[in-house]
Amino acid sequence: MPVRIGLLALSAVLIAVQPSAAKDKAKSPPAEQFLCEGIFGADTTDARLREHFGADNVVTGTIYGPEGMELLGTTIYPDDPTRKMEVLWYDEENLAYPSNIDLSPSQVAPGGVRVGMSIDEVEALNGQPFKLGGFWWDYGGYAWIEVGNLFEPDPNCHVGYRFSPADDYPETIDTTSVAGDIELNSDMPLLDEIGTRVTHVSVGYPWPDHIPLPEY
Repeated sequence: MPVRIGLLALSAVLIAVQPSAAKDKAKSPPAEQFLCEGIFGADTTDARLREHFGADNVVTGTIYGPEGMELLGTTIYPDDPTRKMEVLWYDEENLAYPSNIDLSPSQVAPGGVRVGMSIDEVEALNGQPFKLGGFWWDYGGYAWIEVGNLFEPDPNCHVGYRFSPADDYPETIDTTSVAGDIELNSDMPLLDEIGTRVTHVSVGYPWPDHIPLPEY
């Protein structure tokens, strides 16, 4: 089966950046609830997406996965980073039955998570700490939530989350303990110190019963 799988200290600085922060907030796209049904149901197709979003807003072609893997998929609003979505298919020949959909920053996943949330905000939504992988490798920062409010928040799909440290965390912080193929706890204080946030939200769908599993 194919893998389908963002510290301010001085009050003077805070005052200085408030107008800019307010301006950035005003530019943020409005939240839109994503549901694994209807146009994003398990039986949707490329054709339905084109009809719903408009043919000019949907492109089919190569989507790059982990380790540079090239996959055939459908991109919605490819030229708008705030609304861009990527869809991979179980039936690539007919571009039908989504296997995975990468949500846009303007969408809220089942359970309430969206791109840009801090790890503390996600932990609060879940109601308890969770596990995630270390950073700075191809599969780094992916969370696995086995208990809590975010465990299977939608019966029609599985929601996945990927976290990354902020780009501008202080260089003096030693991040050795959160790097590489290791298991981390979301309540580690260091994750707050380096500004760990959600950078990727996706939903995965179960394999369709009528499509034969691939042989390897």
